[in-house]
Amino acid sequence: MSPQNTTPDYLDLSLREFLDRVASDGPAPGGGSVAAVAVAFAAGLSGMAARLSADQLADATVLADRADASRLRVAPLARADAESYGRVLAARREPDSETRAERVRDALSGAADVPLAVAVAGNEVADIAARLLEEGNPNLEGDAMTAVLLADAGVRAAAALAKINLSSANVNDDRLGRANELVDMTAATVRRATQGDGRG
Repeated sequence: MSPQNTTPDYLDLSLREFLDRVASDGPAPGGGSVAAVAVAFAAGLSGMAARLSADQLADATVLADRADASRLRVAPLARADAESYGRVLAARREPDSETRAERVRDALSGAADVPLAVAVAGNEVADIAARLLEEGNPNLEGDAMTAVLLADAGVRAAAALAKINLSSANVNDDRLGRANELVDMTAATVRRATQGDGRG
């Protein structure tokens, strides 16, 4: 049975069930799934902060829509990451053959794409949350700050995982540069937004 058919949809689990699965001795959900969920939480906080910032921002609805779109895009990547790791494990379990190493390498290379997509979404969410921290409802400053920092953590973690997979596959392509670029871009956004608690 393929990994796609055995991996549950983590969005259907309760928070307790998901955390129990993370803490279990199973191989998934792992770091990539957790990074995706972290970014999804950051997007959720951003959506809330945007909806409560209509008095401060003329484009609050646009920001809320962007946050929602990011959340809906990144949340399913928690499952996708587990599925991609399942393909790596399946390739490693294959009998030794001339093609086994190539299959493992291909699976690892493919497994880099999901965390890279998480990092892309996290960078977008950090940008939204930073705007809300700087100019949004001051009563939501703590929520916007949490969203900024969660998104940053998600980007850093996801980019690191993408690079680990590429390194394990002995692949050196433009995805490495893209991962580093996303980390740097997000870090710059965070620095700007958090100077003086976002309003200095």
